[in-house]
Amino acid sequence: MRFGIVGCGVIGALHARLVASLEGKARLVAVADTDLGRAEALAATHGCDAVGDLDALYARDDIDAVVICLPSGLHADAAVPALRAGKHVVIEKPIDITLAAADRIIEAERESGRTVTVISQRRFEPSFRLVKAAIEAGELGRLTSGAAEVTLWRPQSYYDSGGWRGTWALDGGGALMNQGVHVVDLMLALLGPAEEVSAYTGLLAHEGIEVEDTAIAAVRFAGGALGRVFATTAAHGGASVRVSVFGDQGHAVVENEVISSFKVGDDDRISGGSPARLGAESHLAQLADFVDAVAEGRAPEVTSADGRAALALVLAVYESARAGTPVKPG
Repeated sequence: MRFGIVGCGVIGALHARLVASLEGKARLVAVADTDLGRAEALAATHGCDAVGDLDALYARDDIDAVVICLPSGLHADAAVPALRAGKHVVIEKPIDITLAAADRIIEAERESGRTVTVISQRRFEPSFRLVKAAIEAGELGRLTSGAAEVTLWRPQSYYDSGGWRGTWALDGGGALMNQGVHVVDLMLALLGPAEEVSAYTGLLAHEGIEVEDTAIAAVRFAGGALGRVFATTAAHGGASVRVSVFGDQGHAVVENEVISSFKVGDDDRISGGSPARLGAESHLAQLADFVDAVAEGRAPEVTSADGRAALALVLAVYESARAGTPVKPG
């Protein structure tokens, strides 16, 4: 599959490296950025073409797929014309920042017959796969509760480093939309659709931004389980991502992609140790799945509908916090 990268910042550079490393499956053809100099610098690293205009990139017949690595609020504006130009699309998380934008992407995907995946690389970690398989096999019994937590620290300089960071228009939210959306997606994948949310948010340790640096929500799932979502970039020294799921016959706790507790009845499933984490290689695994999905004519493991569901839950948290009442995700 011949790839183009849209956006040549930090994430764009990561995806360029990953695509280039998928020997036998993918080839990096061109990178694009409105800052042509930045595109040229990245292109020189990988020996590919640099383009300063997205339309010119999409018009090329030597590109099969593009990876959208732009600020979150620009994802649909870049993805929809790519799909209409006949390209398959990989979108960095989140899918976009409004449900209307997500629906534009999904509709363009349907009309074009092309394939879209939204990056949620933690689904490809061996620890998550083991827990997911146990749930699907009914080994945890009836699922009763779960928790998704992201406790991180981002200095003020992080938000000051780009004019779009911490804005509703382009970031779409703060700690939950930007950092927490990964564990929101994992919780939905494990516990199923969310039915109602009640939440609080706050800006507690940063200044000069429009969005929250701390969010906490109680979630009721359609299957009856109850859950908690917590995301913050105001936990100094914090560097923890934790997902837990509990049932009436077992439970699993995964912290920083390593299983810390996993019991089914009296059976300790990690007595021999947790599977090794993939780290950055989980991104590579998702890209490989995307290439294979297109070749095999199947849906990728993470679909545009999955991306929309995670976005809907994040937006419901924000709406509940503003209104002070429970909210049903859209």
